Amino acid sequence: MLISFPIYSPEEEIKDPLFSKKNVRVYFKRDDKIHPFISGNKWRKLKYNLIDAQQRNINHLVTFGGAWSNHLLATAAAAASFGFTSTGFVRGEDIDNAVLSMCRLFGMDLQFVDRQTYKEKRSLFLTHFNDRESLFLDEGGKSRLGMQGCMELLDELEQDYDHIFVASGTGTTVAGIAAGITKHGLNTQVETIPVLKSADFLLDEFTSFGIDPAHIKLHLDYHFGGYAKTKPDLLLFIKEFVSKTGIMLEPTYTGKLVFGVYDLIMKDYFKPNSKILVIHTGGLTGYLGYLEQFNRLATI
Repeated sequence: MLISFPIYSPEEEIKDPLFSKKNVRVYFKRDDKIHPFISGNKWRKLKYNLIDAQQRNINHLVTFGGAWSNHLLATAAAAASFGFTSTGFVRGEDIDNAVLSMCRLFGMDLQFVDRQTYKEKRSLFLTHFNDRESLFLDEGGKSRLGMQGCMELLDELEQDYDHIFVASGTGTTVAGIAAGITKHGLNTQVETIPVLKSADFLLDEFTSFGIDPAHIKLHLDYHFGGYAKTKPDLLLFIKEFVSKTGIMLEPTYTGKLVFGVYDLIMKDYFKPNSKILVIHTGGLTGYLGYLEQFNRLATI
């Protein structure tokens, strides 16, 4: 089966009185519309890994993630779509939730491992699987083939932008966008909002991908306490943004990204007449992990 499907990811301009006041234009690249489960950068990071597996006659995918991992769900859905079987190693105690239930529904075998064992992912993989028969997919889809898939986003753009913003976890998507900008010879500033605390390590990750970290601007003040952490200000921002735009966000990645862009606009970070592209990286099922926190907002 061919590892491909038609994708739909338009560029949509977002209107807001703040943007008019600060004389900037903001667009969203709607990668969340690519697929309901294999969405956004998840598809981009999986695509060439799946092609590689198919070319090597590997029919089993093995990957890693937390209990609410969008990457686990995307891999499970992609495996079912393209004729693979799949295993997911889940960090932490054996639990059940909506995302893991969907992974199982797509046929993924879930193995729960303690956090210390989970750190040694390659050893964990080799203990259970043969790398000639199973494909190792790192947590979050981190890989050079994943970066190659993310580069293709630049091929799709209908216009030039002064700034491209994207959230970052492993740095793969950011590296791919930076490589795509170089490939196309664009004078666009790549900017990222890391969702982890103390994310300076990403500079080394960019270097490992062959990207000069000087070409990427990190905004380190929008992690809200660290990965999957949040605060009422962020939740309230998401609630207001979604209700005004109809564009769904979740607190782990896209919420922090958009909060950061709005805050930078308010602080006059951008020159007048700047055109800003925000990459919506999908993964909206991550919202389900915050239902109780959003429900509490209704009582405030």
